Amino acid sequence: MADRKVSSSLCAVAVLVATLLIGPGAAAASHSCRAGGPAGPPIGGPGERSAWRAAPVGVVPVYRGIPGTGGERIGAADPAAADWLLVLRTLATAGGRCWVKVRLPGRPNRRAGWASARRLLVRPTPWRLVASLPSRTLDVYRGGHLLRMLHAVVGAPDTPTPPGIFSIVHVWRADPDSFVGSWVLGLTAHSDVLRHFEGGSGEVGIHGRGGASLSDPLGSAASHGCIRLANRAIDWLVRTIGRDGLPGIPVRVS
Repeated sequence: MADRKVSSSLCAVAVLVATLLIGPGAAAASHSCRAGGPAGPPIGGPGERSAWRAAPVGVVPVYRGIPGTGGERIGAADPAAADWLLVLRTLATAGGRCWVKVRLPGRPNRRAGWASARRLLVRPTPWRLVASLPSRTLDVYRGGHLLRMLHAVVGAPDTPTPPGIFSIVHVWRADPDSFVGSWVLGLTAHSDVLRHFEGGSGEVGIHGRGGASLSDPLGSAASHGCIRLANRAIDWLVRTIGRDGLPGIPVRVS
């Protein structure tokens, strides 16, 4: 995990600009927050060419909506649980404060919340992964350009891989000869069928193949919901993007 002991000026990476006056009772301005000042790029949700990821600087309160407009606190973003979170959208309020909506780990699969940009380290990423369940592939994009298509094993009909927009939460090195292969990329996604699996919460991940999992050939629908890649493919993925660059990037499953 990158060192989070940065100065307060670095923590406030999103400078807030709100030029439209909002009357009493209005929720928020429609202006996006910008990184590095008024002339900086707007921080927004995941697109074809880029996305933004946010790292909590300490334990950061997370709200259902914008505080002050009915947004109740629903929990906290903790760097111990996720190094980086995927930014879904932003809002700059009339008071000149930026709020960032992030995808949260845990159930339900669309779980998200708002946090103050002052408590987040926000950075752009050119990477995104797109999993196609019909074709049983994982496409790797950089800056909107397809870099490589990887063949995969996806969820079986009785334990399907859930669709949606997720992000990588953590990256684990594993024994290449184990069932999960050489790497495990845990996602914010969870199985819609298995509430618990192998002592865990039914978290869905992208991982390699080894041992008994080699009996399910690439291009098949045979997993418990995870996306399995050949070890050489997931080794290439981790090496290309970087272990520290993977958390927080968008993963679209459709």
